[in-house]
Amino acid sequence: MPRKRKLLAQLSALQSNSSFPPFDALGNLNATSDGGSAPKSSKYFAVEKKNSSRLEADFFNQPCISLAKSFLGQILVRKLPDGRELWGRIVETEAYLGGEDEASHSKGGKQTQRNAAMFMKPGTLYVYQIYGIYFCVNVSSQGEGAAVLLRSLEPLQGLDAMRELRSASRKGPTKPLKDWQLCNGPSKLCQALGIDKAFDQRDLTQDAAVWMVPGHDLPGEQDVVATTRIGIGNTGEWAQKPLRFYLRGNKFVSVVDKKVEREMAVTGQISC
Repeated sequence: MPRKRKLLAQLSALQSNSSFPPFDALGNLNATSDGGSAPKSSKYFAVEKKNSSRLEADFFNQPCISLAKSFLGQILVRKLPDGRELWGRIVETEAYLGGEDEASHSKGGKQTQRNAAMFMKPGTLYVYQIYGIYFCVNVSSQGEGAAVLLRSLEPLQGLDAMRELRSASRKGPTKPLKDWQLCNGPSKLCQALGIDKAFDQRDLTQDAAVWMVPGHDLPGEQDVVATTRIGIGNTGEWAQKPLRFYLRGNKFVSVVDKKVEREMAVTGQISC
């Protein structure tokens, strides 16, 4: 057998015995399950993933309002038991200052079994239940009993898994959720990432199932809208304090305050 034909035969035998998928299969790993070619992750995900070192304790160790703003643009990562990773960019937060903050679960400095995580070291998760059904996730900051509520994410990776988790928590026949509906609210966020009471008091700097990594394109002050928090109507003056922060123009935010945005444009804080 000529040398060239012999080499080709050896190469063919090697490929047929290999456990690796053929080149075409590798090229289709990101194809949708219906055979389309649309990626399952955000087009920005490849860039975000390059900057994937975990945020450490010094990042979380800052005053509550500062931390609430600093979270915007950072990435929350949730690793499911089956190994899939769900990535989402934080686009909306609320600060709860503890102490005199009448809307905080730790108002008056009162510490209970339920809110103990709010008094733990910065970067500790505080997960609580509302209406006996839904969960909300917060992160402790500097300050006695202070924590930041994570309100909304922009999904980046694992959108199919997020839809599965959201669908499992919804009753009756439902339409498929659009991308912007997956995590645009604190309880939706928890459903989409499979976060429940079992995550209470976990440390974001050490936990193997949930952590944060730095975002790629962090916003400037002109990109951040500061407005009133949601669902705290019976807290007097605290209901009017601008302690909710979100990324202006981001469609994954739960509630947009058009009035405040117009005022920012008039004062020159943002461009029209």
